[in-house]
Amino acid sequence: MLIEKGGTIKKLKTNAIRLLESKNIDFEYFTYEPGEDIDGVSVAKKLNEDENLVFKTLVTTGKNSNYVFVIPVNKELDLKKAATSVDEKKIEMLHLKDLLKTTGYIRGGCSPVGMKKLFPTVIDISASDKDFIYVSGGKIGVQLKIAPDDLISLINAKFDDIKK
Repeated sequence: MLIEKGGTIKKLKTNAIRLLESKNIDFEYFTYEPGEDIDGVSVAKKLNEDENLVFKTLVTTGKNSNYVFVIPVNKELDLKKAATSVDEKKIEMLHLKDLLKTTGYIRGGCSPVGMKKLFPTVIDISASDKDFIYVSGGKIGVQLKIAPDDLISLINAKFDDIKK
Protein backbone atom coordinates (compact mmCIF):
# COMPACT_ATOMS: atom_id res chain seq x y z
CA MET A 1 0.00 0.00 0.00
CA LEU A 2 1.30 3.44 -0.86
CA ILE A 3 0.42 6.80 0.61
CA GLU A 4 0.37 10.01 -1.36
CA LYS A 5 2.20 12.89 0.32
CA GLY A 6 2.65 16.31 -1.25
CA GLY A 7 1.89 15.06 -4.74
CA THR A 8 4.38 12.19 -4.61
CA ILE A 9 3.78 8.60 -3.76
CA LYS A 10 5.83 7.50 -0.80
CA LYS A 11 6.05 4.24 1.08
CA LEU A 12 4.97 4.47 4.71
CA LYS A 13 7.77 3.97 7.25
CA THR A 14 7.52 3.42 10.99
CA ASN A 15 10.10 1.87 13.33
CA ALA A 16 8.12 -1.37 13.21
CA ILE A 17 7.99 -1.42 9.40
CA ARG A 18 11.71 -0.59 9.11
CA LEU A 19 12.62 -3.44 11.46
CA LEU A 20 10.44 -5.96 9.62
CA GLU A 21 11.92 -4.92 6.28
CA SER A 22 15.49 -5.07 7.60
CA LYS A 23 14.90 -8.67 8.78
CA ASN A 24 13.19 -9.66 5.50
CA ILE A 25 10.04 -10.78 7.29
CA ASP A 26 6.85 -11.12 5.26
CA PHE A 27 4.14 -8.72 6.36
CA GLU A 28 1.55 -6.34 5.00
CA TYR A 29 0.48 -3.03 6.42
CA PHE A 30 -2.91 -1.39 6.29
CA THR A 31 -3.91 2.15 7.07
CA TYR A 32 -7.23 3.46 8.32
CA GLU A 33 -8.67 6.79 9.39
CA PRO A 34 -8.50 6.67 13.18
CA GLY A 35 -11.02 9.37 14.06
CA GLU A 36 -11.84 9.61 17.75
CA ASP A 37 -12.02 5.85 18.28
CA ILE A 38 -8.56 4.30 18.61
CA ASP A 39 -9.55 1.29 20.71
CA GLY A 40 -8.83 -2.13 19.25
CA VAL A 41 -12.44 -3.17 18.63
CA SER A 42 -12.98 0.02 16.59
CA VAL A 43 -9.78 -0.71 14.66
CA ALA A 44 -11.00 -4.25 13.85
CA LYS A 45 -14.25 -2.78 12.52
CA LYS A 46 -12.37 -0.23 10.41
CA LEU A 47 -10.25 -3.04 8.96
CA ASN A 48 -13.40 -5.14 8.47
CA GLU A 49 -11.63 -7.98 10.29
CA ASP A 50 -12.57 -10.52 12.93
CA GLU A 51 -11.81 -9.12 16.40
CA ASN A 52 -10.03 -12.38 17.23
CA LEU A 53 -7.41 -11.61 14.54
CA VAL A 54 -6.66 -8.05 15.68
CA PHE A 55 -4.40 -7.87 18.72
CA LYS A 56 -3.56 -5.05 21.11
CA THR A 57 -0.21 -4.45 22.76
CA LEU A 58 -0.23 -3.89 26.51
CA VAL A 59 2.82 -2.85 28.51
CA THR A 60 3.16 -3.74 32.17
CA THR A 61 5.70 -3.34 34.90
CA GLY A 62 6.85 -5.82 37.52
CA LYS A 63 9.58 -6.09 40.12
CA ASN A 64 12.19 -7.31 37.63
CA SER A 65 11.30 -5.63 34.32
CA ASN A 66 8.70 -4.18 32.02
CA TYR A 67 6.72 -6.76 30.06
CA VAL A 68 4.73 -6.69 26.85
CA PHE A 69 1.54 -8.70 26.36
CA VAL A 70 -0.27 -9.08 23.05
CA ILE A 71 -3.92 -10.17 23.25
CA PRO A 72 -7.04 -10.05 21.06
CA VAL A 73 -8.65 -6.60 21.11
CA ASN A 74 -11.93 -7.96 22.44
CA LYS A 75 -10.32 -9.62 25.48
CA GLU A 76 -8.84 -8.46 28.78
CA LEU A 77 -5.40 -9.25 30.13
CA ASP A 78 -5.47 -11.52 33.16
CA LEU A 79 -2.79 -9.91 35.34
CA LYS A 80 -2.33 -13.04 37.46
CA LYS A 81 -1.85 -15.33 34.44
CA ALA A 82 0.41 -12.72 32.84
CA ALA A 83 2.56 -12.41 35.97
CA THR A 84 2.91 -16.18 36.20
CA SER A 85 3.88 -16.31 32.53
CA VAL A 86 6.87 -14.02 33.15
CA ASP A 87 7.83 -15.45 36.58
CA GLU A 88 6.67 -12.43 38.56
CA LYS A 89 4.52 -12.47 41.69
CA LYS A 90 2.65 -9.37 40.58
CA ILE A 91 2.55 -7.01 37.61
CA GLU A 92 0.56 -3.89 36.89
CA MET A 93 -0.18 -1.84 33.82
CA LEU A 94 2.48 0.73 32.95
CA HIS A 95 1.21 4.25 33.61
CA LEU A 96 0.15 5.94 30.39
CA LYS A 97 2.45 8.89 31.12
CA ASP A 98 5.43 6.46 31.00
CA LEU A 99 4.47 4.69 27.76
CA LEU A 100 6.27 6.98 25.29
CA LYS A 101 9.53 7.23 27.23
CA THR A 102 9.55 3.47 27.91
CA THR A 103 8.56 2.14 24.48
CA GLY A 104 8.89 5.00 21.99
CA TYR A 105 5.21 4.60 21.17
CA ILE A 106 1.99 6.36 22.18
CA ARG A 107 -1.36 4.92 23.26
CA GLY A 108 -3.17 3.56 20.23
CA GLY A 109 0.06 3.21 18.27
CA CYS A 110 2.05 0.89 20.51
CA SER A 111 3.51 -1.99 18.52
CA PRO A 112 5.25 -5.06 19.93
CA VAL A 113 7.75 -4.53 17.08
CA GLY A 114 10.43 -1.83 17.24
CA MET A 115 10.17 -0.64 20.83
CA LYS A 116 13.12 1.30 22.27
CA LYS A 117 14.11 -1.84 24.13
CA LEU A 118 13.22 -5.49 23.58
CA PHE A 119 11.14 -6.37 26.65
CA PRO A 120 10.06 -9.90 27.56
CA THR A 121 6.95 -10.41 25.43
CA VAL A 122 4.08 -12.89 25.60
CA ILE A 123 1.50 -13.35 22.86
CA ASP A 124 -1.79 -14.96 23.82
CA ILE A 125 -1.96 -18.64 22.93
CA SER A 126 -5.03 -17.96 20.76
CA ALA A 127 -2.68 -16.52 18.10
CA SER A 128 -0.65 -19.72 17.82
CA ASP A 129 -3.03 -21.48 15.43
CA LYS A 130 -3.71 -18.46 13.21
CA ASP A 131 -2.16 -17.95 9.77
CA PHE A 132 -1.86 -14.24 10.54
CA ILE A 133 -2.78 -11.62 13.10
CA TYR A 134 -2.86 -7.83 13.07
CA VAL A 135 -0.82 -5.72 15.49
CA SER A 136 -0.18 -2.00 15.60
CA GLY A 137 2.28 -0.72 13.03
CA GLY A 138 3.76 1.78 15.47
CA LYS A 139 1.52 4.69 14.60
CA ILE A 140 -2.17 5.38 15.09
CA GLY A 141 -3.87 4.45 11.83
CA VAL A 142 -1.41 1.71 10.82
CA GLN A 143 -1.81 -2.04 11.36
CA LEU A 144 0.60 -4.85 10.47
CA LYS A 145 -0.62 -8.22 9.20
CA ILE A 146 1.97 -10.83 10.17
CA ALA A 147 2.28 -14.56 10.81
CA PRO A 148 2.37 -15.16 14.58
CA ASP A 149 5.42 -17.42 14.31
CA ASP A 150 7.32 -14.68 12.46
CA LEU A 151 6.36 -12.21 15.18
CA ILE A 152 7.48 -14.64 17.88
CA SER A 153 10.90 -15.13 16.32
CA LEU A 154 11.41 -11.41 15.56
CA ILE A 155 10.75 -10.16 19.08
CA ASN A 156 11.87 -13.29 20.95
CA ALA A 157 8.39 -13.76 22.41
CA LYS A 158 6.47 -16.81 23.54
CA PHE A 159 2.87 -17.99 23.46
CA ASP A 160 0.93 -18.45 26.68
CA ASP A 161 -2.62 -18.25 28.02
CA ILE A 162 -2.77 -14.68 29.37
CA LYS A 163 -6.32 -13.46 28.76
CA LYS A 164 -9.37 -13.56 31.02
